[in-house]
Amino acid sequence: MDKLTQRRLKATPSGIGILCDWYIKDANNATITSTDGREFIDFAGGIAVLNTGHKHPKVLKAVKDQLDKFTHTAYQITPYESYITLAEEINALVPINNPKTCFFCTGAEAVENAIKVARAYTKRDAVIAFGASFHGRTFMTMGLTGKVLPYKGQFGTPNFPVYHALYPNFSDNVGVEEAIRSIERLFKTTIAPDKVAAIIYEPVQGEGGFNIANNEFVTALRAICDKHGILLIADEVQSGFGRTGKMFASEYFDAKPDIITMAKSIAGGFVLSGISARAEVIDCVNKGGLGGTYAGNPISIAASLAVLEVFKEEKLLDRSNFLGDKLQAFLNELVKKENLVANVRGLGSMVALEFGDAGLPNLDIASKVQANAMESGLLLLTCGVYGNVIRFLYPLTIEEKTFDKALDILKASILKALK
Repeated sequence: MDKLTQRRLKATPSGIGILCDWYIKDANNATITSTDGREFIDFAGGIAVLNTGHKHPKVLKAVKDQLDKFTHTAYQITPYESYITLAEEINALVPINNPKTCFFCTGAEAVENAIKVARAYTKRDAVIAFGASFHGRTFMTMGLTGKVLPYKGQFGTPNFPVYHALYPNFSDNVGVEEAIRSIERLFKTTIAPDKVAAIIYEPVQGEGGFNIANNEFVTALRAICDKHGILLIADEVQSGFGRTGKMFASEYFDAKPDIITMAKSIAGGFVLSGISARAEVIDCVNKGGLGGTYAGNPISIAASLAVLEVFKEEKLLDRSNFLGDKLQAFLNELVKKENLVANVRGLGSMVALEFGDAGLPNLDIASKVQANAMESGLLLLTCGVYGNVIRFLYPLTIEEKTFDKALDILKASILKALK
């Protein structure tokens, strides 16, 4: 065991799961260099945070310029124009009916604030979420998350009523009709609809396995919410900011949410999250009910404004679709040629490769592929309730030759795992 690992084990808790047995020294766009000089192609993106890559020059310049002005005041004490500008730009992008407003926070606070707003507006307590969902690790968001281990098994019962319905997915062979019936069954057996403040869903489930909602499902959710006076919250923390080939995955659907949460790639690696919502909904909150000491930090705001410029200048939505189509074509050809029992799915560059048949997940092969890829210099993440899904979270700015090299490593890693 090397000295740095010894220090880590002594100084930090074992409850923080660590994937890599190496340490980062430097990173640029889609390439990470370790302290021992090895290079890894980054298909993890800091868990979907780096759609604009490591150290994008435009993001770094914006941050450096802001550092020369001021680093912190707390927006609710001394406001600043950049916060307002970013809110205006986000509101112009989100698929929510006008009028709408936006505010910023940090991490899982976005989801927490969305639930707070929904409860304030509806004057109801309960929330419906979905199995396999992931909404955060704080006590409130942990309750919403639809996976027991490792996220909530040890931590007790959430302090507000949460009920989980089925989400359409390949792993458990659940279709749209069955998923909608599970919500209606909750209303018959567990919680009256007039006690429910919100239904929160991910347009593409992240940790749950990149399970993709379709227009039929979202339209049905919207109809249920409209019928019973429930708010619809789209958690776009992972699917937002170009990962699906649109700025927000909700743009794929006819029905619009009342609230959208966002984070991850919003600020190119700097800490920022936010929610955008119908003004009528969010403005029900009394003055002082929203905010936070570090909410909307000016450094992160500057980074986010630069990220939006990068998306426009480098046409990253087009790039997301191009790379995603290329990856899906590559995977489908491999599945067919090698007779793999696997499912390929995706929107834009939010692509998954799930091993196993519908209702019969293969629990071992994904981890083998991940380990083989790591040995060959490709950093991959798994996901899904059963851990049988490889998800792809490369920077949308990745160089073509680097992307092609990663696909070669991926193919070799899969073939080796099958032996």
